[in-house]
Amino acid sequence: MDKSNFKRILMHIYHILKQEKDSFLTITFGTTISVIATLTLIMPFKFPDSGLTGLAVLSSYVFNISPSWLFAIGNAALLVWGWKELSPRFVILTIYGVGLFSFLLKLLEFIPAPSLDDLFLIAVFAGVIKGIGGGLVFRSGASLGGTDIVVVALRNRYGVEVGKYGFYINLAVLLISAPVIGIERTVYGLVAIYISGIAVDGVLRSFDRRRQVFVISKKHDQVKDFVINGLGRGVTLLKGEGGFTGHEQKVVMCLLTPRQTMELKRYLAMVDKSAFMVITEASEVVGKGFKSWKEL
Repeated sequence: MDKSNFKRILMHIYHILKQEKDSFLTITFGTTISVIATLTLIMPFKFPDSGLTGLAVLSSYVFNISPSWLFAIGNAALLVWGWKELSPRFVILTIYGVGLFSFLLKLLEFIPAPSLDDLFLIAVFAGVIKGIGGGLVFRSGASLGGTDIVVVALRNRYGVEVGKYGFYINLAVLLISAPVIGIERTVYGLVAIYISGIAVDGVLRSFDRRRQVFVISKKHDQVKDFVINGLGRGVTLLKGEGGFTGHEQKVVMCLLTPRQTMELKRYLAMVDKSAFMVITEASEVVGKGFKSWKEL
């Protein structure tokens, strides 16, 4: 790599660090609660974990070494590949998440496990907490490394759901873990990983979900002004034609939060009771005012 390319990469990294303060805070929070779940709910009860973290935890069970080492080394190799397959922003934020995860795994080893006897409850609790933490990291446009890097690449290429396909990949780790920790613990680990996948997808959908609203009204100009000035959202005017009457009619299309949708309903009830309104769920919206393209 020549000096000019190296300088360009450093400048790109600098701009990302400067512009991504909120992302770093979210990644820090998500990573911290994921580490706490691993140290207090996964490892003390000898549950298997997912992906590269699962292999690192398994090495701790077998060789009694800190899982932070294998986690860091394995992710270094995957991130080299990830630099070619994914955006520089994703890789840089993931490097931060992986480094923080490895550091906290070592730093927070002193945290005691809770006094719980119900292994199923522990598995559910572990899955929910890890899923929320991982979902927040994914939401920021990063990952906690391991197979997450592979899954995010699949998501970007094919639009697959992160939690679902991560679960399929992690079945291999469970099979490897079974002879070491036993069938019962493996089953509980499967429950935790499955719930974690659901929680990850739930977090991602909850942030991205909007309502797509179509309004057919004779007072479409007033509706348009209300959405723009009253709700602070953009609108698109579509040209429509009545199938029965043949009359041309403009259709107002917009993307709103559930609260904004209710406000628009109340407005239509006041100004045009003959209006026709269609509401559908939009599971993901990317563009100005919503999810940024740089987070993909």
